[in-house]
Amino acid sequence: MVTLTIDRKTVTVPEGTTILEAARSINQEIPTLCYLKGVNEIGACRICIVEVEGYERLVPSCDNVVSEGMVVYTNSPRVREARRVNLRLLLSQHDTKCTQCTRSGNCTLQDLCNDYNLLGDHYIKDLRPTPDDFSTPVVRLENRCIKCMRCIQICDKVQDMNIWDLIGTGSRTTVGVAGHRTLAESDCTFCGQCVTHCPVGGLQEHDDTGKVFDALADPNKITVVQVAPAVRAAWAEHYRLDPKFATAERMVTGLKHMGFDYVFDTNFTADLTIMEEGSEFVERFAHKERYAWPMFTSCCPGWVRFVKGQMPKYTANLSSAKSPQQMFGAVAKSYFAEKLGVDPHRIFVVSIMPCTSKKSEAALPTMNDVCGDPDVDVVLTTREMVRMFRGEQVNPATLPETPFDSPLGTGTGAAVIFGATGGVMDAALRSAYYLVTGSNPDADAFTNVRGMDGWKEATFSIPGAGDVRVAVASGLGNTRRLMNAIDAGEVEYDFVEIMACPGGCAGGGGQPIHDGKEMAESRGDVLWGLDKNAAIRFSHENPDVLALYSEFLKAPLSSKAHHLLHTDHEGWKMPNQK
Repeated sequence: MVTLTIDRKTVTVPEGTTILEAARSINQEIPTLCYLKGVNEIGACRICIVEVEGYERLVPSCDNVVSEGMVVYTNSPRVREARRVNLRLLLSQHDTKCTQCTRSGNCTLQDLCNDYNLLGDHYIKDLRPTPDDFSTPVVRLENRCIKCMRCIQICDKVQDMNIWDLIGTGSRTTVGVAGHRTLAESDCTFCGQCVTHCPVGGLQEHDDTGKVFDALADPNKITVVQVAPAVRAAWAEHYRLDPKFATAERMVTGLKHMGFDYVFDTNFTADLTIMEEGSEFVERFAHKERYAWPMFTSCCPGWVRFVKGQMPKYTANLSSAKSPQQMFGAVAKSYFAEKLGVDPHRIFVVSIMPCTSKKSEAALPTMNDVCGDPDVDVVLTTREMVRMFRGEQVNPATLPETPFDSPLGTGTGAAVIFGATGGVMDAALRSAYYLVTGSNPDADAFTNVRGMDGWKEATFSIPGAGDVRVAVASGLGNTRRLMNAIDAGEVEYDFVEIMACPGGCAGGGGQPIHDGKEMAESRGDVLWGLDKNAAIRFSHENPDVLALYSEFLKAPLSSKAHHLLHTDHEGWKMPNQK
């Protein structure tokens, strides 16, 4: 242990503790901008500098460790002025048109400039004459970047994709796509983790709210919106509402207020996905010699892009089932259009997703099976929906509850856990057990696949089928390690669930941003709680899904189900594929 003094307070901490963490242990806050614990501790921004007695220069507190008898001042006049100078230098290369930025009001740089009373102009502007590229779901805005390198570190250390890199030299050093490529030319999965870990507005999702407002104003459009499971656990965080109060039904009321004709639940097609994917797994498992193993889930488009771009020989191992988002679009423009008796071209399908990669999935050329139009017309992130709520003066704290519309609004507990890592596997095993045995297992029989561990594995025995070896991974760094182990023959599985974002969709790249905080676990706990208290906890017991099969699809894996609900993952190429 080491004892030191911070702002005249004595503190004792373990040897090797940084000055920053030592200060935080006694609730003495030191401002940071680039710092992410365990990921980005490089002192790049120089905002966390402190004064140490006996040191000639100020030192960054995030990457300097304590020593016995050290005396530290975190807010001396010298420190305050140095921070102001460093902030001015950052502002000289930063576009300060904050009213045009999606992070206005939720920007660490903006907060710091207010805290240090930096009003007006301070240094000559030195912005780069670089056009912004809005051609991909993830957009980098050069003149908002503060070169903190968080995006590089998240992509390298957590996601293991190495998309971003430092380019240029000297004062022209900046962040760009590695290998002298554009983002569209790279292997980017569009997971959006770089967006949620950017402290400013240097990275954002492609904003599609204008398309939705246009559709809502078009009297010839029938606007249909679906809401993903993970969105309900995070949508009201901007309003600081308790998740128990901020129910999905209050969100439905807000969407109705904006003018949507029908508000449905992606939980419906999550259950439908389990029926198709679970049936597909049972079929493969019963005829193991015909298929490549393991079978991979295909709900996460970031993961699908990963396997096609990084390990394409495993593309055939993906379930052919579309994701719940895409299944919903296909069902809305076929079954639902038929029920309404309208031309499917009139139906405008909007998805509210916790994900930026869903935007790329909806744009795939293989996702237009019903009428030639895209099955899903526009994908909005949770953040975009909240911006629309704010623009429409929707106050969730005053909203009553409104149920989802029928018949595509019914979901089970098995569906809602799709938003948490392990949830798809848990839900699939519940129904696979039933499809093989004809009886339900305990709904909590598969808890070994739950939790925040980045790579989980388990074996479950299904009477009549034998042992099923499963694995669950979240985060692309964990995914690469798992895939390398499979490729090397070090592990063998039958069924594998992968989610590109750490913690699953709950921690998705389209979720609300809380700088320096990881929210996936707490949001996932909300989803597991909803499952625990659900009246129906098995996808194969969803009455509206059963009606869909009875009236329209006939049976899982039928020819119509294959046409509408399954896809050819080889039908499109990644940029690196010829």
